[in-house]
Amino acid sequence: MNRFDWDDLRYFLSVARAGRLTVAARRLGADHATVSRRITSLETALKAKLFERRPHGYQLTAQGERLLANAEAIETQALAAQSEIGGADLTLSGAVRIGAPDGFGSMFLAPRIGALAERYPELDIQLVAMSRIPSLSKREADIAVSLNPPREGRIVARKLADYDLALYAAPAYLDATPPVRTPQDLFERRIVGYIDDLIYTPELDYLDEVAKGLRPRIQSSSILAQLAATEAGAGVCVLPRFMADGARLRRVLPETVTLTRSFWLIVHAELRDVARIRATMDFLVRETRAARAVLQPGAT
Repeated sequence: MNRFDWDDLRYFLSVARAGRLTVAARRLGADHATVSRRITSLETALKAKLFERRPHGYQLTAQGERLLANAEAIETQALAAQSEIGGADLTLSGAVRIGAPDGFGSMFLAPRIGALAERYPELDIQLVAMSRIPSLSKREADIAVSLNPPREGRIVARKLADYDLALYAAPAYLDATPPVRTPQDLFERRIVGYIDDLIYTPELDYLDEVAKGLRPRIQSSSILAQLAATEAGAGVCVLPRFMADGARLRRVLPETVTLTRSFWLIVHAELRDVARIRATMDFLVRETRAARAVLQPGAT
């Protein structure tokens, strides 16, 4: 094998993650001709075709898929080495990206994240709130909040907290419909919930726990959209109590229906001891512990 430029792996990773040359070039701060040339150089050195060039973008070949795993491992080690040897592990500066489910990220973390910035003014904090779990391997986040612990990979997981969910509806909707006295009555109501084939983790597929066979007639991949629709009188919805208890909503079947789920903190094993990562993780643990009464009202 010919020697290759290690820096070409940065270009390879960016194209593999973006799927398009122009997007990768923009993220790298380079022009697309440079990115194309670096990919070609890497393929020549490895004597392997890494991408299929197609009209809709770049798709990894089988050899490219194998290189991706190695390149991501090299990237992780490089970031850890940069932090340790460069002294970044001794100072709380630089960027840290936190990925979280949209409801938790937007309605729990966002109001509290300023305290982290005040404590560590040299830290650049990026909060990614989305309707799925961000990928650590694709560098969508340095730290992720998940609804379940990972089952594979060099990932460290730590349970953050349990949280409760309950049934809610707008007072106007409930006043205009017959009373809901049992879970079976919900089959005669409009249910707001997730789109079945876009549920990104089994922990969110909870309607069967409320009433077997119950399905939503109004669906969204976003819990924030579900909350807004429910506040506007669209129907009855299962919502986290930390989101809904302060909204213009009324609980439905409060004595009958309460669900419990958990938030998990996950991070690459190689990065957990980097100071900015460790400090951010400690902050998240402190905030969730301090807010137990919000996440699980009435818990002892």
